[in-house]
Amino acid sequence: MNILVTGGAGFIGRWVVKKLLANHHNVWVLDNLSNGTEENLKEFEENKNFIEFTKGDIKDNLVLEKLFQNNYDVCYHLAASINVQDSIDDPKTTFENDTIGTFNVLEQCRKHNTKMVFMSTCMVYDKANDEAGITESDPIKPASPYAASKIAGENIVLSYWYAYKLPVVVVRPFNTYGPFQKSGGEGGVIAIFIKKALKGESLNIYGEGSQTRDLLYVDDCANFVVQAGFSDQVNGEIVNAGLGRDITINDLALIISGDTKKINHIEHIHPQSEIAKLLCNYNKAKELLGWSPQVSLEDGIEKTKSWIKSIE
Repeated sequence: MNILVTGGAGFIGRWVVKKLLANHHNVWVLDNLSNGTEENLKEFEENKNFIEFTKGDIKDNLVLEKLFQNNYDVCYHLAASINVQDSIDDPKTTFENDTIGTFNVLEQCRKHNTKMVFMSTCMVYDKANDEAGITESDPIKPASPYAASKIAGENIVLSYWYAYKLPVVVVRPFNTYGPFQKSGGEGGVIAIFIKKALKGESLNIYGEGSQTRDLLYVDDCANFVVQAGFSDQVNGEIVNAGLGRDITINDLALIISGDTKKINHIEHIHPQSEIAKLLCNYNKAKELLGWSPQVSLEDGIEKTKSWIKSIE
């Protein structure tokens, strides 16, 4: 198949590209490198199925029109502003990237009858209320402009299924981590914690640390995203993916640092955007895609630690 991955030079995008190339599909990548890096794609340069990398923006319709002349079978749309805190400080950028940019890509998909897999987020949900976890029909809550922009994007995408019968699927992975994730200020909590722990530095936790996260290893996430693109079973659907186990940030910090003295609690920058309990119910993904996570939290942390050690 001919496949476009927007945001393909980013953390999850890079893993999606890797899976697609392993299955011998022809892959094009569009990325403006605001989150991603060309370095993330370096290992694919010699792959004959890695057709082209375009440095460009999903808000640029001329770039999109030119790319879509390649007649893609599937577009994995991962390009987005992804930081909750940044969206509160600068909502305009997030809205323009995550909502207007999504509309631009979707219009091209409609014109060329290209299936779209839209990467949404667990941050659209209200908190989990019990140990059964959050299902796709549970309440959503736009607690940040990031969540609101993704909800708007989801609704536009699904409207093309209902209005035009364009094959689309909305995927909502829970907190994804692993190799190639940034370990600086905009990185994921596991990558940041591991990097600090390896340097012997203290780990800083926003608020009390009682908030929980369902942490999904990136290889599992990429398998889920790729499968969603190839299955008609999920067309017109919203589908979760997660580990099905949550952990408090306090417990996570203790696993990584091994020393309570190395853990600090600091004032939350934007406590209004915090979700108290994120726990995924992935039964729908299991039923429709036959997908379930393969990597435990402990194994995933070790794999991530090994990778961070190798690049430091």
